[in-house]
Amino acid sequence: MSDKAKTVDEYLEGVDPQFRAELERIRTLVTELVPSVEETMSYRMPTLKYKGRALVYFTASKKHMSLFPSSWAIEEFADRLGDYSTTEHAIRFTLEKPLPTDLIEDLVRFHAHQIDADRH
Repeated sequence: MSDKAKTVDEYLEGVDPQFRAELERIRTLVTELVPSVEETMSYRMPTLKYKGRALVYFTASKKHMSLFPSSWAIEEFADRLGDYSTTEHAIRFTLEKPLPTDLIEDLVRFHAHQIDADRH
C-alpha cells in the first residue's frame, strides 16, 4: 500500500495482486454505475468523487480491504452488513468474504442519491 501514490493507478500498483483485482472490480462497478465519477487520491486512499464530493473511498490493508461508502449508506444497509466488520464510515471485507455486487451497487446508488439531494 503506497503512502506516496498520487493516482489511483499508482496506489493499485502497490497493492497485493489478489487484493488489486478485487479493488479494480469495485472501481469498475462504481464507474459503470456513476460514469461521471472523477478519480483522485484523498486521505491517501483511492477516491471516486461525484459532483465534487467523495462518493466512495477504497483501500487495502495486510489482511483485509475496506470500502467507505458514507455513514448514511452503512446505516441504511446495516441489515445486509451483519457478516462484515463495520465502523461508522467503513466496511471491512476479505477475499474469502468479498462484498456482493448488488450490495455495492445499492450502497453507491444510495450515496449518489444523498449527494444529489445535497445532504451534508
